Amino acid sequence: MSENMRTIVIDGDEIEVPNDYNLLQAAEAAGREIPRFCYHERLSVAGNCRMCLVELVGAPKPVASCAFLVKDMRGGPNGEPPAMRTLSPLVKKAREGVMEFLLINHPLDCPICDQGGECDLQDQSMAYGRSGSRYAENKRAVEDKYMGPLIKTIMTRCIQCTRCVRFATEVAGVSELGAIGRGEDMEITTYLEKSMTSELSGNVIDLCPVGALTSKPYAFNARPWELNKTESIDVMDAIGSNIRVDSRSGAVLRILPRIHEDVNEEWISDKSRFVWDGLGRQRLDRPYVRENGKLKPVDWGTALGVAAERLGGNPETVGVIAGDLNEVEGLKAAKDLFDSLGVKNIDCRQDGSPVGTGPRESYLFNSTIAGVNQADAILLVGVNPRVEAAVLNARIRQRWLNSDMTVGVIGEAADLTYDYEHLGDKPADIEALGRKRTGFIQTLKDAKRPMIIVGAGALAREDGAQVLRAAGALADKIGAVSADWNGYNVLHTAASRVGALDLGFLPGEGGKSTRDILAGAESGDIQTVVLLGADEVDTARLEKAFVIYVGSHGDKGAHGADLILPSAAYTEKPGLYVNTEGRAQLGDRAVFPKGEAKEDWAIFRALSARLNKTLPYNDLNALRAKLIEDNPVFGEIDHAPGSASAGEFKVAEIGAEGRVSDAPFTAPIADFYLTNPIARASKTMAECSARVHQARSDLQAAE
Repeated sequence: MSENMRTIVIDGDEIEVPNDYNLLQAAEAAGREIPRFCYHERLSVAGNCRMCLVELVGAPKPVASCAFLVKDMRGGPNGEPPAMRTLSPLVKKAREGVMEFLLINHPLDCPICDQGGECDLQDQSMAYGRSGSRYAENKRAVEDKYMGPLIKTIMTRCIQCTRCVRFATEVAGVSELGAIGRGEDMEITTYLEKSMTSELSGNVIDLCPVGALTSKPYAFNARPWELNKTESIDVMDAIGSNIRVDSRSGAVLRILPRIHEDVNEEWISDKSRFVWDGLGRQRLDRPYVRENGKLKPVDWGTALGVAAERLGGNPETVGVIAGDLNEVEGLKAAKDLFDSLGVKNIDCRQDGSPVGTGPRESYLFNSTIAGVNQADAILLVGVNPRVEAAVLNARIRQRWLNSDMTVGVIGEAADLTYDYEHLGDKPADIEALGRKRTGFIQTLKDAKRPMIIVGAGALAREDGAQVLRAAGALADKIGAVSADWNGYNVLHTAASRVGALDLGFLPGEGGKSTRDILAGAESGDIQTVVLLGADEVDTARLEKAFVIYVGSHGDKGAHGADLILPSAAYTEKPGLYVNTEGRAQLGDRAVFPKGEAKEDWAIFRALSARLNKTLPYNDLNALRAKLIEDNPVFGEIDHAPGSASAGEFKVAEIGAEGRVSDAPFTAPIADFYLTNPIARASKTMAECSARVHQARSDLQAAE
């Protein structure tokens, strides 16, 4: 038996468990269920609900299993292994007593409580509580607290488990929740009753074991048993968080996280969670053609005829720009069609980034998201992970909290929820750091697992290729890439970017990039521009061109379009998405597309027939088979390559030589809540954005 393992007896059964397990974990390893309210495996131990009491043989009284370690158990007087009981009469009586006390002040709100049907207190009172209460005194009442537009509070229901407090402090890194008062007067509150400022605040809704903290936008919309639950993938950032989409009668009513230890653990950002109301607003639900300056609805036959007429001419006068939310299948169909037409002016980098021209490792998060847990030094270059990838930022914070890992930043000095050394804000500071011999450069060189994370803001510049070369040279100098570790990482902000780059959705030989397509549209060289959900480009530069917009929402791209082909949103179609670490994941359809909208690949398949360039697939399965045949990467579902090819990756040769500009790095995300068409259509996201701007105004006024 290993020194780290120990044999113990649980309810008469011997089991071998690690020494650093607590009794609750040991019991679950033996297949016993231990009720709990305050304990959560990703948070520190509080030990204050006492629902997890067990009987320790030889102990004078029951012990809290969440706070007692296996290594602290004592064996019998004759060398017997230590023993515990989870089903004894003493344990049963203790649990009934704890539950009775918890219910003394808890209101009988179950019929009107949004937690009904998903409530830990409800479930455990049925399983472990008494059939009645012996208390007839008045219940206490607590004032509800304001926590912003996302979290609804009914604090009379609170049982003071402090999960929300510990999450805000330890995971989110924003110490805005706490307890005031003592005993029966104890209350959980935000300091000064201000709105929570964390991008992860909605996770306290999942953590709350009662109905004290619930979703304000979802309030009174549905009961859990009425909902259809669909497993899918989030597209609000490039992390690829695993989500569950709950819908009813063709409408998405809420979005919840799914557990994926290597990607998002069990957290999602507030934008991922609350953007769902934007899925039903400002939708494009039928084709439109602009006549006499006004968009008029037409049927699909007419719309496809107009598109075919515009795309059937000289391919050199056609430009195609893909957006940030596209699934791989739609991009594959579009690329196959435009390749068959001879169009070379295609680009998936609507922000103008230079990535994609080198090896695959040059645009991936090669260390993997879970690899952050092994890093011992991180350099952030032109990136603010708190707003660009909030879930990743939480993982960096956890590593910083639980180890001696150090963080350096070249870029804007923002509040990242952990301490860091600010090393500059310009591209030249990357080269300057490489020339130093002491300080943070030495920390990176001494690290066994150093990481460099380059952000989209560092690359979406005129000198982006040169920044890429500088970052690669620094990674080579500190030994960030070795046979068993690849510490060079690019953090994308667009969910579709890596999949599109893997497809080769890039300018062909002699073709124009996004910047050149926009310039060509201004000069008249590009006469037709196809926007595949691309709304972050300067559409004012497309006024001279005929614009075909394929997308789901009436945002900037659609406002300037001459022809609109409505497509499905990410919850309305099955799709393959590749996250920033190169992990291919499958999303599923939760509801059907709105009105006459169709899936992207189906639009291009129908258009190809009009252009006499019929694509060689008639259904999604055939398309996916062709996709995997052409690029096997897309068949490796849920696999992140990590350091598999690190030994062949020449990190110092990525990008391009040349001088970098003196312009400081700027954030690619100006407003966390309004980064894409779906978010901009959401009333909840608009409310969150307004709240943040008001808080900044109040702060400036106070200064």
